[in-house]
This record gives sequence, C-alpha cells and structure tokens, in this order.
Amino acid sequence: MNRTGSLARFSVNFLAATLAVMLGDGIVVRVIAAEPLVESFKIPLLSRVSHTVRSVSASAGANPNTSVAIRHIALQQETLPNLSPRSSWPAPVNDQEHRLYTLIDVLEYRPKTGGGESTSDYRWDVEGWYGGDFNRVWFKSEGQRDTAFKADYDVDVQLLYGRFIQKYYDFQIGPRVETQSFRGSNVTRGFGVIGIEGLVPYNYDFEAALFIDQNGAVSARLSFTKDLLLTQRLIFQSRIESNAAIQRVEEFTTGSGLNNLEFGMRLRYEIRREFAPYIGVSLDKSFGETATLVRQDGGDPSQIRFVVGVRAWF
Repeated sequence: MNRTGSLARFSVNFLAATLAVMLGDGIVVRVIAAEPLVESFKIPLLSRVSHTVRSVSASAGANPNTSVAIRHIALQQETLPNLSPRSSWPAPVNDQEHRLYTLIDVLEYRPKTGGGESTSDYRWDVEGWYGGDFNRVWFKSEGQRDTAFKADYDVDVQLLYGRFIQKYYDFQIGPRVETQSFRGSNVTRGFGVIGIEGLVPYNYDFEAALFIDQNGAVSARLSFTKDLLLTQRLIFQSRIESNAAIQRVEEFTTGSGLNNLEFGMRLRYEIRREFAPYIGVSLDKSFGETATLVRQDGGDPSQIRFVVGVRAWF
C-alpha cells in the first residue's frame, strides 16, 4: 500500500511539474508576442504569472532550478525598455530643411598694363542656390568687359532648377539671358540651359552646360576649378573655362567651333573663411572665327591680365 501510494504521489508530482513548465513557457511566450500591443498591463500580468508559477511549482514539488529559470525569463520581460511610438521619433536624416547659399567666386579688377589691352576692366562670377539636399533653385551671373572672348562687354544671368542625381552631382535645367554690345548698340538673346555641376575625382569643381538660343543656335561651356591649400588660410586656385559653338552668331561675337580658352591662377588669403582677397593672373585666348570677330570689333584675341579681387560666400 505504501509502495503504491508513493508511486501515485510521484506520478502526481511529476505530472504537476511538467504542467507547470509547459504552462509557464506558454504564458511567457504569449506575453512576449503581445508586448508591442499591450504595453500598459504587461508588468502586472507578468507579476501574476510569476506568482502563479511559484505557487504551482511549490505545490507540485517541482525542481527548484526549473522555477528559477521561469522567474528569470519573466524578470527579463519586466525590464524591457518602454519605447515611445515610432511616430514621435525624429527623422534619422535632416534632409528637408531649406537653406540659402551664395558664392562670389570671382569679383576682380584688371588694370591696364600697357600691353594690348585698351582699358582697365572688371569681371565677376557669382552663383548660389536655395533649397534642400535634393531639389534646389540655382541662380548664376557672369560678366566681363574688354576680354579676348568679347570685344567690349558681355553679361549673362541664369535661373535653373537643380536636382540631386548622384553623389556629388546636380542636374540643372532652366533659362538664361545674355546681353552684350555690338557696333555701338546692345543686343540680347535668350537660351534654354541643360547642365550638370558637381565635384569630380581629385576635388575639381566641375560645371558643364549646353545652351540653345531662341533661334536654335547651339553652344556649350565647360569649366574646372581646383583649390590647393598651401596653409590653412593661404590657398592657390587654378581655373580653366572654355566656350564652343556650332553656329556662327556674329552679333554676339561668336564663331563656329572652339571660341576661347581662359586659364586663371589666383592666390587668396582667407581673413575669414567667408572672406578672402586675392591676386593673380588670367590668360585668355580666342580661336578661329571668334578671334576674327574680336579683331573686327577692335579687341585683342590674346590677352594676359593681372587681377586683384575678393572671394566671398555666405
């Protein structure tokens, strides 16, 4: 009788311990699955589960190690961080803010040195944008007078839409207006512009644009700029710019083929990062039909000019 009773009690205890382990694991798993949805009553529920597991284990005479393992799992669930909903998290990348940037890359005076230049003259090259990381409105203005490319003066303004297309590159499209003097009067024409601007390997600022004017004449411009830091504030800049055209447009001193090539070297000192005076030299030469038109307008198709100016950005 005693042997039979002992066997019965052992069977009951074993069955109760097995049920406790299965019940404990099942409840904990369900709590883990429901945790993201039922945050408010997770901790009270886990407390009740832990109390129930301890009660069942004690009454059933289960292995103490099993009860400790169950309580450890429940304790881990009670100490999970209470994360706020994702809707209140900040954006991982701040790419929606709009900014304004303006660069006065060239603003210079070129004194007459007694060579072939007829007068002292000036030049500017300004560009900037407003927008975010992906979409921008670009504005550009470039002007000069008494150069090897235009016999008297030439001014153009561009207003472009820019779209980020690849790392370091922006695609640009929009209108351009150019005005200059021709035989004592002013002439003006409009263009459509398609271009790309960015940073090519070895840190050259690169700009290429295709222009189609109101009469269908096609021209193009290509420029490269490179900054070389001699010290933290003394910087040497090299600049190359070239223009070409398919059709001859005499009133704008433009021949077919390669129009001109300009190479400039400028040494600037950054008093502040945003403000730097400079000195330098500019070599400008026209080619082919453009050189002929420059001579007919009284200009010199080949010039070497000393320059003094300032570079600024904000």
